[in-house]
Amino acid sequence: MEILDDKCQTKPVINYPCQWRYKIIGRDEEALITCITEVMGGKEHSVSAGNISKTGKFHTYNTSCKVDSEEERNGIFKSFGEHKAVKMVI
Repeated sequence: MEILDDKCQTKPVINYPCQWRYKIIGRDEEALITCITEVMGGKEHSVSAGNISKTGKFHTYNTSCKVDSEEERNGIFKSFGEHKAVKMVI
């Protein structure tokens, strides 16, 4: 059995379709916004600015959309993670 964390020993049940939020972190605000537009394509989504690091080097944006399957949800996550503007996706 895969251990997901020290409190939960089972994979959560996610019912699709559902709204899913991604938090992306990077150095360039404009590049992050462009990234979201590129990854989401024509998919309807929302975007909101998140936090800025204390030094001002990193910016966070939140975006959410309806996903129809685990494969779609993971595919979007992977696309964000592989984008050159993104340092981290949560």
